Amino acid sequence: MKIGLVTPYAFPNPGGVNDHVASLYRILRARGHDVRIITSSHGLQKASEGDILRIGKGFSVPFNGSMGTITLSPTYLRQMRDVLARERFDVLHFHEPFVPFLSLVTLSVSTSVNVATFHAFGGLSASYEFGKRALGHYAGKLHGRIAVSPAARHFISRYFPGEYKILPNGVEPSRYATGVPIARYRNGVPNILFVGRMESRKGLIHLLRAVRKIQRDGKRVRLLIVGTGPGDREARRYVLTRQLNDVEFLGRVTEAQKVQLFKTADMFVSPATGRESFGIVLLEAMSAGAPIICSDIHGYRGVVRRERDGLLVPPRDPDALAEAIRRLIDDPELRARLSRAGEERAELFSWEHVGASVEEYYGFVIRRLAEEGRLPTGFTASIPAAPGPRRQIGRAHV
Repeated sequence: MKIGLVTPYAFPNPGGVNDHVASLYRILRARGHDVRIITSSHGLQKASEGDILRIGKGFSVPFNGSMGTITLSPTYLRQMRDVLARERFDVLHFHEPFVPFLSLVTLSVSTSVNVATFHAFGGLSASYEFGKRALGHYAGKLHGRIAVSPAARHFISRYFPGEYKILPNGVEPSRYATGVPIARYRNGVPNILFVGRMESRKGLIHLLRAVRKIQRDGKRVRLLIVGTGPGDREARRYVLTRQLNDVEFLGRVTEAQKVQLFKTADMFVSPATGRESFGIVLLEAMSAGAPIICSDIHGYRGVVRRERDGLLVPPRDPDALAEAIRRLIDDPELRARLSRAGEERAELFSWEHVGASVEEYYGFVIRRLAEEGRLPTGFTASIPAAPGPRRQIGRAHV
């Protein structure tokens, strides 16, 4: 089939949605499909680069406690009609389809089978609450809907009820399993690793408070912090004014360095306070064998099972976080058990499994439309055959 993956975020800029799109592109290509990525430009990127088709200009804006992107162009409709007429996609797969304006314009002129993946999770969304009537027309053009987790499904179905297939984000376990620990950090001091953007919802300040409690009790631990963001100054000031020891701010790191840090960690801690639709960074750490401590929030429960794959603690609770860290420090058998369980769990989320499930869902949607006589005029490929029995990683929720 000819498939277009639509991301409103300037590809390949770093981010969860773009990482998801890049991996899905690779897997679908490997499974024999002809795939393009439709996105915007940002900065000095070229208008098109091989299989990447750029329309409009992306601008960063605050969204859901983080930074998002909106895309603008004075000639959207003409450009998009020309692209779709030239490419003749059988399937258009939209990622966050209601982010203005690239996805909405594409959806409005699409004659393909339209599938959408919803990645976000949050509390009440003013933009969706006030915009759901206007967006209802666009929602009606979606033939299939995917949510990356029960939390993401719960969030989006509040505004746009319907049937959603839960298909998670994926990970490449082999990339993390072969990493080599960083020798200078393997000196007997337990290593706690944090990876994330420095913003309040990632909860770094609560981890710093937990580390302070542990150090005041006389235990030596090292905290390695990967990431940047608006909370960097606050975190550094806390470390300085409270005189915390063995805290290192590593800033941005390469993927290869991140793999090394996961392998170096005696535990990986994600103290996020909420609004996490999934936990891809948890799967990365689990793939590397790092024992997990994370907040007991909706998006993480679908990845980490309590006391089986990791330790879950209440969000915004430095005392509980400190107790969980002490527990792993004092119990090497528990660390080893969580490490093994995490590696096994991560295998279930490999991109080979996830990509195959997405492909199967395309087939399900296409067959349903064909049976109902509703196949769009742009679909010209053969109707995919129904798959045989295979282990399922997603399910439909109404």
